[in-house]
Amino acid sequence: MSRINYDLTRIKAFVFDVDGVLSADMVPLHPNGEPMRMVNIKDGYALQLAVRLGYIVAIITGGRTDAVRKRFEALGIPYIYMGASVKMNEYKNLIQETGLKPEEIMYMGDDIPDYEVMRQVGLPACPADASPEIKAISTYISYKNGGCGCGRDVIEQVLKAQNKWMADEAFGW
Repeated sequence: MSRINYDLTRIKAFVFDVDGVLSADMVPLHPNGEPMRMVNIKDGYALQLAVRLGYIVAIITGGRTDAVRKRFEALGIPYIYMGASVKMNEYKNLIQETGLKPEEIMYMGDDIPDYEVMRQVGLPACPADASPEIKAISTYISYKNGGCGCGRDVIEQVLKAQNKWMADEAFGW
C-alpha cells in the first residue's frame, strides 16, 4: 500500500469519477444498450458518512445513466455532474459553487479524462488498476482496484487523520 505524502487534515472535499473508480472498469451492457454498473457497498458507506460529517462530496462522471444519479443522490451527495466530457468545466463549477480551495480537495480518477483535474487538486488519488499516466501524477495509489473499495480506502484514511473515523460523531451520538 502506498503512503499518502500529503497533510490529510487539509482535506474538506472528496470528488470521485465513477467508471473505473466507484465501479469497476468493465461495464456490462443491458440488452437495450444501457451500461449497467456494480458499486461497492463499503464505498457507499464511506461516501454517506463523509456527507454526514459535513464534507463536500461530489461526483464528476462522463456517464449519463439515471441509475448512477439515483445511487449517489440516495447517499446524500449534493454535487453530481454527469455527462462530463471535459471534467475541468465541472471542477471549476464545483469550486465556484462551494468556495473550496484546490488544496482542500481529494480527487480520485483512473484514466486520461481525469488527468487535467487531478493536476489541480491537493490530493490526486487513484485505484490500483488506474492507467499508468494517472498513477504517475497521483499522490496516493490505493491498494484497492476500481469498484473494489478504493473510495472507502481514501475516505477512511482522511477521516482517521482528522480523528473522525470511529468517533462518536460518525455514529451520530
